[in-house]
Amino acid sequence: MKDVYKKLAEFLDKLPGGYPATESGVEIRILKNLFNQEEAELTMSLSLMPEPPSKIAARLNADASVITDKLDAMSKKGLIFRVKSNPENLYMATNFVIGIWEFQLNRLNKELIKDVDEYLPHLLQSIKGLKTKQIRVIPVSKSISNELAVTPYEEAEKIIRSQSKIVAAPCICRREQKMSGKGCDAPDNNCLSFSFAADFFEANGLGKQISQDEALKLLDEAAEAGLVLQPTNAQNPTSICMCCGCCCGILRNIKKLESPAKFINSGYYSQVIKDDCTSCGICVDMCPMNAITLDEVASVNTDRCIGCGVCVAHCDSDAIKLVKKEHVDTPPLNIVETFGKILKERGLV
Repeated sequence: MKDVYKKLAEFLDKLPGGYPATESGVEIRILKNLFNQEEAELTMSLSLMPEPPSKIAARLNADASVITDKLDAMSKKGLIFRVKSNPENLYMATNFVIGIWEFQLNRLNKELIKDVDEYLPHLLQSIKGLKTKQIRVIPVSKSISNELAVTPYEEAEKIIRSQSKIVAAPCICRREQKMSGKGCDAPDNNCLSFSFAADFFEANGLGKQISQDEALKLLDEAAEAGLVLQPTNAQNPTSICMCCGCCCGILRNIKKLESPAKFINSGYYSQVIKDDCTSCGICVDMCPMNAITLDEVASVNTDRCIGCGVCVAHCDSDAIKLVKKEHVDTPPLNIVETFGKILKERGLV
């Protein structure tokens, strides 16, 4: 009989985020760290769409009240996702990334951190060829010029102004790196979630609700610190992460690739205005992807540039500008559509 954790790994691998097997078996060690056997079994009875516990219990031929208590406890551990609803909450399976891992803010331990750091490169390689990613990069506001045609879902300020509920949480990447004796001093408590995701983070004690103005202030601090804005890859995103190139699990791993730009959904790239460049080198230091080199003037490697606009925002001589890519795919309308596109590209639907 196949081990329950191997079955759970195969189950998670059929979700949009994937969960590929490795030769070392590190993915199994991670699951054993997080799930007991009963939790592993129950997780595999869930779908990617939120359902009431009564429906899940009926599918399992189990007592609804017992199943409800178990699902609620698992969701509070960040193993599955809970959607606030009346008369009963809804429950669903969730990706390992983005999902289970990010929900472990208050459950981190050094063994888990070590294993996840080992596993992330394998996970990212497995989705490298996908056209649609779970998240995308949008420009920081100070890099957006008047002549640059930017749609509302590409402007962080407009995204924030459209939200009725915002919750700010610590960055799990910076937290786990600091627990490992690494990390940086970038601003924290600036991973923003919206709508039903905000409800989950708040109810699970992972973050606290803030106002739109407070969120906009966090954006300003992130821009000053040179952080990259990564919202959910949807026109109506459920989150915006403010990421540094040294701690972010995604950015620090794609930085190792020859062409990080091919891994990121982004509509822009940076371009140097050579006549205005003073060769100060600030852009070289600020670029999270090591995409800029300096000879007589700065030069951008567009295979490495992810269009975050950090270099533009920090160029005192206005010698760098963002350029819109010739062919840019419109993001899916919402996260459900994003997941559907990813599953189709992975051949799972």
